[in-house]
Amino acid sequence: MTIKTGIWIDKREAKIFFLEEDKERLTTIKSKVESYRPKGGSGTKIKGGPQNVVQDSKYLEREKHQLRAFFNNIISLLTETDSVVILGPAETGQKLLKEIAEHHRNLLPKIKGIERTDNMTDNQLKAWIRQYYATVSV
Repeated sequence: MTIKTGIWIDKREAKIFFLEEDKERLTTIKSKVESYRPKGGSGTKIKGGPQNVVQDSKYLEREKHQLRAFFNNIISLLTETDSVVILGPAETGQKLLKEIAEHHRNLLPKIKGIERTDNMTDNQLKAWIRQYYATVSV
């Protein structure tokens, strides 16, 4: 029995839809990636007054570690799957693919596509993945 999988992903969550011959299953994983809102800038309203330094690198490094943990949660569910398509509105899908290519090379042949899509309801996601696998030979 083959398991075909679709992953819709952005920084907030991933919806993973497993499609088998006789059953379907949808799993949602919430990320713990913090929204990036640096505090800092001008510490006073006086022109030329003291300035606070915004530590962008600290925020970006923390986000990188949080994304890696999020991706590893997703990847742990893909061990039994035979094929995967990755969907999403932003570059998070590309980052997931890069994580797989760098640290989980055994999963790389299972990746059948990466598509840009807008936000979808659960039913739209299921229909999209069913249609994708109906038209693509795996």
